[in-house]
Amino acid sequence: MNSDKKKVMIVDDNITNLTACKVALAGEYAVLPASSGEKMLKLLERVKPDLFLLDVEMPDMNGYEVIKIIKNNPELADIPVIFLTAMSDFGNELEGLSLGAVDYITKPFSPPLLVKRIGVHLQIEAQKQVVKEQKQQLEYYVNNLEQMVEAKTHTIMELQNAIFSLLSEVVEYRDYVTGGHVARTAVYIELMIEELLKRGIYADEISGWDRQLVVLSSQLHDIGKVAIRDNILLKPGKLTPEEFEEMKKHTTYGAKMIERIENNTTERKFIEHAKIMALSHHEWWNGRGYPCSLESVSIPLQGRIMAVADVYDALITARPYKEAFTHKQAVEIIGREAGTHFDPQIAGVFADISGAFENILRK
Repeated sequence: MNSDKKKVMIVDDNITNLTACKVALAGEYAVLPASSGEKMLKLLERVKPDLFLLDVEMPDMNGYEVIKIIKNNPELADIPVIFLTAMSDFGNELEGLSLGAVDYITKPFSPPLLVKRIGVHLQIEAQKQVVKEQKQQLEYYVNNLEQMVEAKTHTIMELQNAIFSLLSEVVEYRDYVTGGHVARTAVYIELMIEELLKRGIYADEISGWDRQLVVLSSQLHDIGKVAIRDNILLKPGKLTPEEFEEMKKHTTYGAKMIERIENNTTERKFIEHAKIMALSHHEWWNGRGYPCSLESVSIPLQGRIMAVADVYDALITARPYKEAFTHKQAVEIIGREAGTHFDPQIAGVFADISGAFENILRK
């Protein structure tokens, strides 16, 4: 038996009809003859057909009884059944169709017509199977959409984290004299954002942020330093005015680097905070900062928060050109410069939670 051919099971007690059907179908289908309903059931233990041709008038078990058995079996119920009958009574046809038959073919039949009608029903069944599989696939997607989105989001976040981490490490390797600065300021930023939100300070703006992205983005605030010459970036002493002017350009260099990333992606949300902080974290509340001489609330909030975190960490760590200040001294300096260098509200929050900053530093 050719396993590639569709299998048609013929159930008819008349040997002549069985033979005629087998001859008519043999070229197109694998024919499975059974001379009674009982023999059909035995045959079904070994093989499952793609279509039943079922005689109505049979002794012991007629076609209506056989189709009921077929339709009550979940493994067989979807297989199309065509009745072969010598009867032309519409009531009998209606009964057969109501029991689940898909068609009636009257005997004596035309072999080409029999082959054609079987082909039509097998094609319909194949299309129904495709629709069923598509429906199942759609149901699977609908039922698992949330998990799929979460998994995709998790993957994207992992990629974003890896990118931020790699780029921040590039800055650390390049400017090794500030070791750990990037990691510490990210923790400070997270602490201050949560406290500002808790106190309702700038809460309307902060609540619209993806705060996790803001914290991640903070790691790139000094990315522009990779473009500063070694003799300036790593100079073990105070910079000359000319050198300081060059050092100040790390803000605009950083913004331009991040802008290049923006221009090569359709999803820019994850990088927009990084560009803002890179460009604005050296602006002063009184307008005497750089690079744009912005003042007061015209300085982006991300930059104003980063300014406090950045200066605190710079003060409490030793540099080639200065000794480390104590935590207490750093807090006093930031307090004195509230309203000149720093947003006074943010500086006030920092003063209130500065003990937590000291704990972070110790860890």
